[in-house]
Amino acid sequence: MAGCSEFALIDDYLSGLGARREDVSLGVGDDAAVVRAPAGSQQVMALDTLVEGVHFPADLPAQWVGYRSLAVNLSDIAAMGAQPCWALLGLTLPEVNEAWVSEFARGLDRLARDSNVALIGGDVTRGPLTISLQITGFTSTEPLRRDGALPGDRLWVSGRPGEAAAGLAVWQSAAARDQASWQGLKEAFIRPRPRLSLGEALGGVASAAIDVSDGLLADAGHIAERSGVKMIFDPDRCQPSVRLQRWAGSRDAALALFRAGGDDYELCFTAPAAADRAVVAAAREARVPVRCVGHAEAGEGVFWGELRCDKNTTVGYTHFPP
Repeated sequence: MAGCSEFALIDDYLSGLGARREDVSLGVGDDAAVVRAPAGSQQVMALDTLVEGVHFPADLPAQWVGYRSLAVNLSDIAAMGAQPCWALLGLTLPEVNEAWVSEFARGLDRLARDSNVALIGGDVTRGPLTISLQITGFTSTEPLRRDGALPGDRLWVSGRPGEAAAGLAVWQSAAARDQASWQGLKEAFIRPRPRLSLGEALGGVASAAIDVSDGLLADAGHIAERSGVKMIFDPDRCQPSVRLQRWAGSRDAALALFRAGGDDYELCFTAPAAADRAVVAAAREARVPVRCVGHAEAGEGVFWGELRCDKNTTVGYTHFPP
């Protein structure tokens, strides 16, 4: 085990992961990969770095670390309305642990195959456990962006915001982790579902979009800032899920997670009011639940009803807090 090199780890566990794509001319094993982009398409690229103890618990099984490392990138591609295709992996390990790498590869491979993504290269090195994954996608239409929201647009979100944050708390609770009643919340954290089909279906329908990684208020605030509009949430439309309320113990506590929990990897997006039917049709096509939670107006800032949310409420997760 101790004598296993990074080349052996790559050959034994990290080669051939993901989908078999005909547009990959040369994958893992050379100085660089060679791919063929579809004619007339625009390429969309994203990169995320996950650090043990910062972005995932140290005791999270390796297969779910592998799964999440790809999922968070796929969510960025989904928010752009693009199709994912190729991934590059940078894996930093504190020591050689073939069993861990094997499980990590299994989790990554599972989602990559489901998403038609090929792992085409990368690097393995020594240091604190860190995973950097870069993904490329493409779209034949204009990508969705954060700066397209206009006054009068409706504000939408997919899925059940707040459940992933509750799921992390479930994972961290020895008493709750294995209880059947909390497995749905735990799954929301350890196995997020990138909304690729929804993002693609919203092309030409949504005016702006972002994935919810830092918290719903914070990420809606990014759309508001980039678009130069005021974003107003309708509290009556922001009902937390029943299981989130049961876990939180009260509606107010559940609302706090709904608004600022983070790690949901759902899509928050805007669309003209006239596009309501098209949004519903896109969601039905993607088989993803969506709801209208507010609207955009002329102005700036994020409001919860008539109450302006201060920066402490909307800043969301930050790597370098003041």
